[in-house]
Amino acid sequence: MPKVTFINPDESRIELDIPVGTSLMRAATAHGIDGIVGDCGGGLTCATCHVLVEDGYLDKMPAVQANEDQMLDFTAMGRSPCSRLSCQLVVTEDMDGLTVRIADPQL
Repeated sequence: MPKVTFINPDESRIELDIPVGTSLMRAATAHGIDGIVGDCGGGLTCATCHVLVEDGYLDKMPAVQANEDQMLDFTAMGRSPCSRLSCQLVVTEDMDGLTVRIADPQL
């Protein structure tokens, strides 16, 4: 199972083993990671699962689709070049070792 590390705004880290085919948002909410809200349940209507993908993995992520691109313009923290919505990042074997920073603020 791929390991993914979430970095909280206070720099603490949470490492999860996430089954292939599971979104980062679903894994984070299932494990009680406070910074990932996921109000819309992955429906691309809230942008409360905003993460920043760390260097070296951005090119391994699926391309940003139009709906995600639009929602990234409305994140509470503001958008950066490595911004993604974790509901749209479905884990693959290539993501083993991925590190994402939880956006602050999220709401």
